[in-house]
Amino acid sequence: MTKFQVPRAVRLAWGLGFGIWLLGFVIACGAKRPPLEHTYPSAESLAEAMLDALHRRDATTLEQLAINEREFRDHVWPALPAARPERNLPFSYVWGDLHQKSRAALSEVLTEHGGRRYQFLDLEFEAETDYRTYRVHRETRVNVREASGPPVTLRLCGSMLEQDGRWKVFSYVVD
Repeated sequence: MTKFQVPRAVRLAWGLGFGIWLLGFVIACGAKRPPLEHTYPSAESLAEAMLDALHRRDATTLEQLAINEREFRDHVWPALPAARPERNLPFSYVWGDLHQKSRAALSEVLTEHGGRRYQFLDLEFEAETDYRTYRVHRETRVNVREASGPPVTLRLCGSMLEQDGRWKVFSYVVD
């Protein structure tokens, strides 16, 4: 008696199909959004990094300190009221508007403060909003001293995002 054998091509197709299904299952069950990049362990260390990048006129680093499109989509957008379907605001519009305004504000900050060396003293926030997975600290004020002058308060960014004990610039827009 001969045994029934499944053709090799069929076995390969089943194996490939099962592998794809298993990969999809693993991704769906263990899917975790990539973490925020270029974060700092405290608001103070983030502010000091901003001051250092300003002193060096390093626009690339300053841009990296702020949330990018992927981070906004994966971490911020799902919890925002604007993301609710009844609001009918597309992600691309909200992100595009925020990003354009933030880049323009950063350009102004670089023009006004680029190349200057500030000594960090402390920082303050006027308000904060808790979302499901993060907190936004708004109306950021960085207290500094330049050379031997008196302390001054700078508005270098509008808000900072705190998530899982890590800090990042939410936006350079200062209202």
